[in-house]
This record gives sequence, C-alpha cells and structure tokens, in this order.
Amino acid sequence: MEQLIPVVAKLQDVLGAVGGGASADNHPTFTNSLLNLPQIVVVGGQSSGKSSVLEAIVGRSFLPRGCGIVTRRPLVLQLYNTTLPPFSNSADDAVDNTNNNDENTIRKGNTTNGNQKAATKQQQQQTNNSNGSKKTAREILPGDEWGEFLHLPGRRFHDFDDIREEITRETDRLTGRNKGISPQALHLKIFSPRVLQLTLVDLPGIAKVALGDQPADIEEQIRTMCLNHISNPNAIILAVTPANSDLANSDALKLARLVDPVGDRTIGVLTKLDLMDPGTDASDILLNKVIPLQRGYIGVINRGQLDIDRDAPISDGLKKEWDFFRSHPAYRNVQQKCGTHNLARNLNTILMHHIRECLPDLKNRIISMMTDVQHDLDALGTPSDSSTSNLGASMLALLSKFAASFANCIEGKGSSHEGLELNELFGGARIGFIFSEVFVRSLMTVEPFDGLSDDEIRTTIANANGTRAALFVPEISFDILVRRQIARLEQPGLQCVDLVFDELQRIASQCEPIEFQRFPKLRDHMIEVVSNLLRRCVSPTQMMVSNLVKIELSYINTSHPDFIGGSRAVARLMERLSKDGSNSSTSATVNGVANNNNNPGPMYTTPRAPNHTSRKPLPSGSHTQSLVGVEENYDGSGSMADDSANSGGIMSYLFRGNSSKKLATSPRNGLPTVVQLPRVPDTMRQTNLPTERERIETEIIKSLIESYFAIVRKNFIDLVPKTIMYFLVNHARDSLQNELVSELYRESMIIELMQEAEDIFQRRKTCQETRDLLKKALDIVNEVRDFNTFK
Repeated sequence: MEQLIPVVAKLQDVLGAVGGGASADNHPTFTNSLLNLPQIVVVGGQSSGKSSVLEAIVGRSFLPRGCGIVTRRPLVLQLYNTTLPPFSNSADDAVDNTNNNDENTIRKGNTTNGNQKAATKQQQQQTNNSNGSKKTAREILPGDEWGEFLHLPGRRFHDFDDIREEITRETDRLTGRNKGISPQALHLKIFSPRVLQLTLVDLPGIAKVALGDQPADIEEQIRTMCLNHISNPNAIILAVTPANSDLANSDALKLARLVDPVGDRTIGVLTKLDLMDPGTDASDILLNKVIPLQRGYIGVINRGQLDIDRDAPISDGLKKEWDFFRSHPAYRNVQQKCGTHNLARNLNTILMHHIRECLPDLKNRIISMMTDVQHDLDALGTPSDSSTSNLGASMLALLSKFAASFANCIEGKGSSHEGLELNELFGGARIGFIFSEVFVRSLMTVEPFDGLSDDEIRTTIANANGTRAALFVPEISFDILVRRQIARLEQPGLQCVDLVFDELQRIASQCEPIEFQRFPKLRDHMIEVVSNLLRRCVSPTQMMVSNLVKIELSYINTSHPDFIGGSRAVARLMERLSKDGSNSSTSATVNGVANNNNNPGPMYTTPRAPNHTSRKPLPSGSHTQSLVGVEENYDGSGSMADDSANSGGIMSYLFRGNSSKKLATSPRNGLPTVVQLPRVPDTMRQTNLPTERERIETEIIKSLIESYFAIVRKNFIDLVPKTIMYFLVNHARDSLQNELVSELYRESMIIELMQEAEDIFQRRKTCQETRDLLKKALDIVNEVRDFNTFK
C-alpha cells in the first residue's frame, strides 16, 4: 500500500500538464469536471512554521527564507522514497511540456533501488536554467538525493540550494520581486532514501497587512486561495499553529473549520513548543481536550533562527527535538504525539488509507472526463478535405442531420446536448403545452359578456326596435351582440401562432448538431434559412386563424343542435321566474304562519289590486317555437281588450295593468294648459333604471349569447391547434431539408460555408492532448488492479 502515494503523485504530474489537480480551472475541459486528487494541504498563518515543518519532513533545507511573506504561490511537493521497489516498470512518469507547446509526451524516468540494484544508470541532464549551463552527466548512487521540477522536465537538482534558487526564480517570474502572490502552483519532486512517500501542498501564510506590490485585499486573496485547495473533499488539511499563541485564535483551524466543521480530515500541528512560557505546556491540546479533532494533534519543534542562519543540519535539529520531548515531563508520556518523525509517519499512513478510499471514485471521474473530452473531440471532427466534392458531401450530411434532428424533436424522439429533456418539457412537448395549457385555459377564462354591460344590451335592443316597440325580442340585437363577442376570439388565436413560431425557433437552436460549431458561417446561414421558412409559414397560418373567426361571423347558425334557441331560453326564464315567485310565496306563508302562532287572531291577506287580470299559459302551437310567441290580450271579463291599451305581445301581456296616465288638466278658464316639450338631447341613452320588460328581454338575449358563444369557442379551441399544426409546424418540418439544400447547397457557396472557425484547430489540438493525458492517467490508476489495496 506504500506505493499508492506514487500513483497519485504521477497523476498530479499528468494532470498538471492540462491544469488538473489543484488548479483545474486553468483548462476549460476541467472547469465542470474537477478531478480532486488526494493530497495533504498545509495551511497556517504567516511565520507559523509551515516551511520549517516541511523541511524537517524532507530532512533538507530547500525552501526560501526571509522576512514577511516568503511562500507566494502554492508548492506541490511530492516525496519519493528511493529505497522502495518500483511500483511498475517506471516509477516516475513526467510530462514533457516543451516551450513551443507541441503535443505533450510522457517520459519514463528511473528510480534507483538501493537494495536490489548495484548498477547505476547514466542519465543526460537537460540545460534549462537562466545561466545557460551546459549538459552534464552524473551517476546516481543508491544514497543520492535530488529534486525535479515539472516545468524543467529531465533536469535533476542534486544541490538543494539550487532548488531554493529555482523556487525563488520561478516565483519571481510570475509574481515579481516585490512580495506579489499567484495561485498558479509550482510542482517539485524530491527523491531521497530518507523520506516517506507523501504529497503535500504548501500554501502562502495568511497575512494581515499588504506589503510591496501586494494588493490591499491580500488577506482575502490568500484566504480564497487556501479555501480553493482545502475545499477539495479528498484533501487532508494540515493546520499549523504556533504553540506559544492562543489556539482559539488559530487562523489555520478557523479556515479548516469552514470546510471541515466536524474535523474528519483535519490534522493539527503545534510548532514552537520550546518557546512556550515557563510553567506552561500544550499537553491538553495534544490529548485533544481543547479543540477536538478527529485525527488529533502532533507537536513539533522547529530549528531556531540562529540554526537557520548558521545553516545547521536538519538532522541536528531533529536530534534536539527528540531530546526535548524525551526529557520534558509534560511530553514524556505522550511521545507518540510528538516529533517530526511521528508526524511524517502518521501523514504517510493517513494519506495511504485516504487514497485507498478515494481511488475507485478517482477512476470513475477520469473515465467520465475522458468521455466528455472525446465527445468534444468528436464534435470538432477531423480536418476536412478542401475539395469541393468532399465539402459538399459533408455539408449535405450536416443539413440532413439537422433536418432529421428537428423533426425528431417535434415528434418527441429527440434529445438536447444539455439533457434538458430530463428536467423540463422539450421540443414538441412545449408546443403541446402551449395548445393545452396556455391557449385552451386562456380561452376558457374568456366570458361571453366580457366588455358587454346590461346597459349596452338594452341600448342594442332599443335600437333594433326602431320607431315602435317590437312584439318580440328583436333577433337583430342578438346577431349584433354575438358577433361582437365572437370577434374577440381572433386575437388569442393569432397570439397562439406567434408563441408556436417562437418555440419552433427555439427547437431549431436546441437541436443543432454539435458539429456546427466547426462551421460558424454555415450555422449562421442555416439559422437564417430556417427563420425565413418559419416566417413564410406564419402568414398563411395567421390568415387561416383569422378566417376561422370570419367563417363564424359570416353565418350565425341558430339551428345548431347545441344552441338553446328562443323557446328554450324563454322557458328557462319563465321557470326561473316561477321558481323565484314560489320562493317568495313560500317565504310569505312561513312568515304569516309564524305571525299567526305568535299572535293568535284573524289572518288578513293583502287584497288583489283591481283591474289585474289573470295570466293564461302560452297556447301550444307553432308560435311557441318562435323567439317569443304571440298571445292574445284579454280583459278582466274574458273579452278582447282595447288594442291601444294592450299592444306589445307577450311582453305587454306580462306587464299589463300599468295603463298610461292621462294628462292632467287644470281648469283655467275652462281650457287645458299648454304642454311644452323639453329640448331633444344630442345624445340619447336609456334610462338608468330598466323596466321589468327590459330586464326580461336582457336576460333572454344574454342566455342566447352565452349558449352560442360557448359553441363557437369550443369550435375555435379545436380548430386553431389543427390549423397551426398543418400550416406551420408540419409544413416547416416536412419542407425544411429541401429548403436548406436549395438555399445552401450551391457550388459557389460550399467552400465559403464549410470554412472552419479560427479557433477550431487549437481546440482540436488541446482536446487531443487532454484525451491522451487522461488516457495515461487512467493507465496509471489501472496499474492498481494487480495490487491489493486492502493488505
């Protein structure tokens, strides 16, 4: 299981070439498919001793030193133990990133096995430093230590002072020499027989005040950089805190708690235990009693500034550390939680088990990313042959594919590149939603009398009567009013056409084959052809919808079997009046009985008004089938009454007894007074209070309008979707391919339309490089299949 760590280290090398690992945002392919590698991330405040801890783990002094912020960009440190047998035929795979951005290749290196190999290999070192040194060759001895940078492939640094200088040089190259910072990681591998297999990421210390060229929000930028690394769910957080400060004020623990509130993947490191005030110790913290962490705390002692200035060997510092913990009474009994050696061993064990848990998911992520990259590469295609015949064949294939995809989307057989069909309505289903939910529901909310008041109905009836009161409710008033209400249906029908037109354009944009990204001119012309075709189909569709309304207006079919008709309208009204009358009579009777029970005595009834005649039922016959039947007028004795006093048909019959008042005369010298007529107004309107007859006529007209409007609305709801489907949707679907071919497949336009976009070549090259590197990463992970990770 020791060799799981080199597997992840090699993955970091491979993915570092394409922006993977900790900084996947540098490459567009990994923006949405971040590959989180298991690693140990070191965080802490400025001058908390992070660099000293790393140097003690390595056993060599190689990190830059100085005042203020020294670590100004993330350092990915990979430690290889050269005494372990190689996990595979090549223990180290590095990525050759050449300056001319040629395709990355994987270089196989060699790690010497001190126990099994006595012979050494000669390796040529490449010159890549700023001083232009010559190529050198050196034998690698079993006890040798050296470092390699990812940005200097093939070059080995045996002098750790040179490693320090290269870190400073490469940092200054990106951040400048005046304390600037950068989130771009620097990758360093150290090979030594005295290290344990580890992968650590050293981050800049959290600073409070900006210095030099640092921005004013330097603290926020460093916090964001740290959070980006420790937010990786596969990262182990190494929170470094000086023991001579209050643990509750630890910047490292505060950051760690933001992403790991339970402390499952946080390890606390206490530095500077030897600098605590006399009489104090950190034993309670080491025993996990102050701020508990699932993985606990480990205490270490760093080299003092005097030892650093004298460049004292780290081995001497480790010996002093061991003597301190062994002799200190507070730490003597917790030595397993003290010392750099215990820290490195615990980190190694934790990282191995963590990698073992993450490896299956890591493999699945690599496979998923390879699928996405291959999909992008397929969309970009291969470079096209410049001959007209081949380009023409490719164009016809693309046009046919688009037309088929458009038809499938309408019929419910298509799919989108983003998988929209899984989360929302897509394609033809959206058109069906417009028909059933938007159009139908909106029309069902249209009332027959919207915008039509009772006063307007009275006025229309009065105008239809002309100069004399009609014997029946005039039919022309019903015709005028119902036409006005039917005409209101046209606008919703035209709006439905516009909505479907917009949806067809949406479908056309969503079902574009991904290959159209290569040919932007072809895509632009294709969209223009589709838009023109749809616009040509809209005009006849709108005309047909308008004609549907005109057809209804052209003939008011009062013989429709579903139409209520005049006789049934009157019958319903009479039934309602009778019911209202019986309810009033019943109410009066109940009230009378109640009064009788409460006040015994004679019951009095209201006398019938004089000259009121009893109403006879309408005679049966053909006249009852008319809008309002004609009825004879009778006087109180049963003989025919005077026509001048009882004219007006059934309406006059219903409201008889209201004889006209005679003009009053005032005796003035025996002569009647002269009546002066008022001036006729320019605009005449109905009186505010309708008569009983006018109310009856209004109710009859409203009943007729309501019945006929419901019939027309039902027909309109049924015919508008059919019209749109025939004239717009189906026509566009069936004629799209022929339209595209006739408009675009022209010999003079083929070469221009099939010209690839300028960035396609670079995007294709990048995808190919990414695919190859991910394939290499998958091969590295697959090497574990011959190794039992649960040993």
